[in-house]
Amino acid sequence: MDQMSSDNINGLILAVSSSIFIGSSFIIKKKGLKKAGASGVRAGEGGHGYLYEPWWWAGMITMIVGEVANFAAYAFAPAILVTPLGALSIIFSAVLAHFILQEKLHIFGVLGCVLCVVGSTTIVLHAPHEQEIKSVKQVWKLAIEPGFLVYSAVILIVVLVLIFYYEPRYGKTHLIVYVGICSLMGSLTVMSVKAVAIAIKLTFSEMNQFKYFQTWIFIIVVTICCILQINYLNKALDTFNTAVISPVYYVMFTTFTIIASMIMFKDWASQSGLKIATELCGFVTILSGTFLLHKTKDMGNSASGRGASSTPRDNPVFTSSGSGRSSSSDKIAS
Repeated sequence: MDQMSSDNINGLILAVSSSIFIGSSFIIKKKGLKKAGASGVRAGEGGHGYLYEPWWWAGMITMIVGEVANFAAYAFAPAILVTPLGALSIIFSAVLAHFILQEKLHIFGVLGCVLCVVGSTTIVLHAPHEQEIKSVKQVWKLAIEPGFLVYSAVILIVVLVLIFYYEPRYGKTHLIVYVGICSLMGSLTVMSVKAVAIAIKLTFSEMNQFKYFQTWIFIIVVTICCILQINYLNKALDTFNTAVISPVYYVMFTTFTIIASMIMFKDWASQSGLKIATELCGFVTILSGTFLLHKTKDMGNSASGRGASSTPRDNPVFTSSGSGRSSSSDKIAS
């Protein structure tokens, strides 16, 4: 393995810090969403009462801090290094959900999270060095190459289909709809965020990049994509279990982001076949962890129901007595 450059180390530190804040924000925001849903229309049903909840805003501020750190990380290191470290947010979400939301994780759910982290570590250890970029115009030229334009067009078409056809029909019953929208748009967001981060970094180095119209186009794309992601992420958090949202969102977001980075920045062009194969093994490990989280939902339900009612619940992996869905004990009491 090649020695990590100073830029990659800086990106690594910022990415880890980002994961801590973002992982915590999932739980804090959900607490606010639950409180808002108890007194009004839930976000999953189109309500916006969470905007008046201090807990939701505390979570939002925490997420912004994490995203700023993540934003800065992309200015120093390639997406293939930064993005997989989002797996750490799964661990922090799981721990905080246990203590704050009273959502219990089955042992195989823990194993699934561990697999996600192991896979991410494998990718990080074999991440490529980033090519030197001296101007935002250089990033723009990469963005308007045919390969990335085709990728962007496919992403936009799929997102529109998900929003206008699948979301009204299956959004409240299939996690993949909300998370899919966030993840697909997230890949475009990261590419634009990286461009803006590079522009800011170069501007601080006395090479003003904000005089170019390309920088402002990237800023507009980031703004639109972030608003869309926040809206559908709120719906996902309010409708589904936090423990499943975090790893599924992570895997899909990471996969599409690295694909986008590979197409746009050609991250794998300078790597050997062995390193690429190792990174792919890391992806398989991550996907295995997510699959395990889904497949053990019945085990988690039966384990948590020992000594009480064995009524099955529809919350995968975690069991939440405080969610909008009724628990078996609630049903007994009624």
